[in-house]
Amino acid sequence: MRRRQFLTNSAGLGVGLSTLGACSAGGSDTTTLKVLVASYDKSVGSSIGDQWGGLVTAFEKAHPTVKIALERVPFDKLDRTLARRVKDGNAPDIAQSNVFAPYAEDDQLYGASELFDIRTEADFTRSYAEAGSVKHIQYGIPFLASTPRLFYNKALFEQARITGAPTSWDELRSAAQALKGIGVKTPYGLQLGPEAAEDETLSWLLSDEGGYAGLAGYDFHTANNVRTLTWLRDELVAKGLAGADPAGLNRTAAYEQFMRGHIGMLIAHPVLMGAADKVKFPYAHAAFPTRQGGAAAPVGLSDWLMAFKQNGHGDACGRFLSYLYGHKSAKAYGGGQAALPVTSSASAALRADAAQRPLWRFIDQMPQAQFQPVNLRSWPTVRAAIRKEIGAAVTKGGNPGAVLESLDTTAAQAEL
Repeated sequence: MRRRQFLTNSAGLGVGLSTLGACSAGGSDTTTLKVLVASYDKSVGSSIGDQWGGLVTAFEKAHPTVKIALERVPFDKLDRTLARRVKDGNAPDIAQSNVFAPYAEDDQLYGASELFDIRTEADFTRSYAEAGSVKHIQYGIPFLASTPRLFYNKALFEQARITGAPTSWDELRSAAQALKGIGVKTPYGLQLGPEAAEDETLSWLLSDEGGYAGLAGYDFHTANNVRTLTWLRDELVAKGLAGADPAGLNRTAAYEQFMRGHIGMLIAHPVLMGAADKVKFPYAHAAFPTRQGGAAAPVGLSDWLMAFKQNGHGDACGRFLSYLYGHKSAKAYGGGQAALPVTSSASAALRADAAQRPLWRFIDQMPQAQFQPVNLRSWPTVRAAIRKEIGAAVTKGGNPGAVLESLDTTAAQAEL
């Protein structure tokens, strides 16, 4: 998933490669934890900070009976690598992934209450803790979290005589028309390419009280969802306000085009600020607008950590994860204009730090974040269908209702 390539380039938690081993080290009373995490390619923005190494060193100094064997694999191979190892009976003790629900449903994971004390467990931002839960038990531990906002090019807005960020769909369309009038190639960067179409789509659906699922499960073909995609097709794409090929526009490419002045506004994550600030790019951001006006609920984005039961290292896993999510560690990797803190205490610390002012608006909207149904076993299959099909709904001649019905069919089959 190349969507993480940009998001993590200035993330406050990079990784260093260590030797993978299951045996005890440093004596018979020492437990070695196998920890599987992602590595990332460099792209637009700052290089990845190497904070894993420092954190592991500090943890092992504080907990001399627990050693960390850290292994990293490329992010786009991470989920497959983890699935293969679990299938082969060689699960790591702790792993990073996009997927946790199948392992939780198969009773392969420790729940958060088995890993953390009550105070630490309760410190997780509720919206993220709930997203990481299966049958009301939290198994997915949020990691490298984010929420997007509407970024816009201040210089282009001024040139087009747009006085501020749009606060409704009509205002967004009017701003896009003004940008097109001054020759902006892509007034609004509609990112429906396969890299992360599910994030862009959900942002729009939420802004008209829609979404991917209801109380009873997946529910794509709703009146609000049809209305949203129809508006995008007729009011943005058909009028040339969303570029030549929104169905092929990936997030990484969109961020790069924004930085070159080819896109006037787009949904983006806080990591974009790091790249923009570095070159003194003139940008601002605002809450994504609802159809009729006001701030829409933001999409929540997160990778997940999980602790596997296979090796029986629950106590050691809990000690390491508690250290990772402790106040100092969480604050360290929660900044850096890429990943947001996922605990209330770390959020409060960054919110009180004037140096972190650029992140405040993002942190403030995290409790309201709405998530894709990541806690369903079927979600990876349904997500793949969204990436493949959703772009066709908004192109010329597209049929939003038919596409949404197709997604409901895919979801129903995936749930069997």
